[in-house]
Parts: sequence; C-alpha cells; structure tokens
Amino acid sequence: MKLTHIQPSTLKFLKDVKKNNNRDWFAKNKPRYQEEHGQFKLFAQNLMDEMNKIDHIEDVKVFRIYRDSRFSKDKTPYKVHFAGGLKRATIRLRGGYYFHIEPGNSVIAGGFWAPSPPDLKRIREEIAVDDKSLRKIINAANFKKTFGTLEGKKVKTAPRGFPKDHPAIDLLQYKQFIVHRNFTDKEVTDPKFAKEVVKTYKALRPFFNYMSEVLTTDCNGVSLID
Repeated sequence: MKLTHIQPSTLKFLKDVKKNNNRDWFAKNKPRYQEEHGQFKLFAQNLMDEMNKIDHIEDVKVFRIYRDSRFSKDKTPYKVHFAGGLKRATIRLRGGYYFHIEPGNSVIAGGFWAPSPPDLKRIREEIAVDDKSLRKIINAANFKKTFGTLEGKKVKTAPRGFPKDHPAIDLLQYKQFIVHRNFTDKEVTDPKFAKEVVKTYKALRPFFNYMSEVLTTDCNGVSLID
C-alpha cells in the first residue's frame, strides 16, 4: 500500500500525545500508536521509492517515539512528532535527508548535521580556497526560494587554523550545514505532499553534489576513493 501523504488521524494522535504525555495514557492508546506509526512507515517507504527515481537511497529509517530523558530537564516520556531520514547510498554520495511531522511544526530538511572532524576540516579547507562555488549554490534563486538560507551551529569567532579576518569567515564558522522548509498541516495531509517533499529534496542536489565532490577528494582534487 502506498501512502503519498500524512493521515489527518496521525496529526490528531500526535496532538493527543502532547496533551497526555504520560505512560498510563500511552499504554491505553498503544494500538492507536501502532496504527498511526505504521501509516507513517508506509509514507516513509513510499518516499524512499520516489526518491530512488532521482537519487540513490540506501535505506529509510523511522525514529522511535520514545524519548531518552536521562540527561534532560524535560522528563516527558514521548516525542510529540514522528520523524525519519533517508540515507544516500555509497561513500560517494554525501548528505542526509530528514523529515519531521508534527502538528503545526512539520519540517523537511537536509544537509550535514554532525560532520566528522576530518570532514568538517576538509569542507573548511575548500571554502577557504574558494568560497564562490558554495555561495553560488546557496544564493541560487531556487535554493533561496525553497530554503531561504543555509543554517547550522557556528563557532563564535574563527575555527582553529583560520584567520578571523578571512573573507569567507561567515561560512568557515559553520559547524553544521543544514537547510529546512516548513509545511502546514494542510500541506502534509494533501495527496501531493510526497511529490512536494521530493521537489524540496531535489532543490538540495546541487549542494549535495558540491559537498560530495569536496569530501571525496583532497585539496588537490585527487580522489580519496579507490
């Protein structure tokens, strides 16, 4: 069974979780959770199938609703959203796709959430030598229309090994390279939602292509992959 959009009942369930975020309520509504989570998984699988028409997706992962509250002041046991991610295939294709469904706060996103220290160093090295290529991508009309701007955590001054007055310091400061697009409840429950998600991810491809090339070559442009 293909699901091209999020079911209204899924949003209703997530609203109810937010209102009743306790184990007793959840236990009584476990069958309802299983039904809605199953529907979400069907949507995620369909999304993977559609994305494989334009990219090479190795796997789709749907995240658990159970929160790890051990190190958090918020001790509520359940998330109030459903979320998942698509993993691109092989070490040649970098970047990850993310989808997050939450009443009033649904987001389609992607990028590099936690690049490894070697990857972050390599990205910064490339930017330091040539920031024009990346700026051209993130300033392109379709990219800006879809996502607005590049986002992510930054260091406060300059990363180690780079001067504070470097002309590309605004890009070098990034520790993450992510983008997102918000969707309304009406949009996520529209039968055309999956197509709109694929369109959104497609707008990320120039950025992913750039990063994939950078992260699979050294500073001299020599491939790091056998």
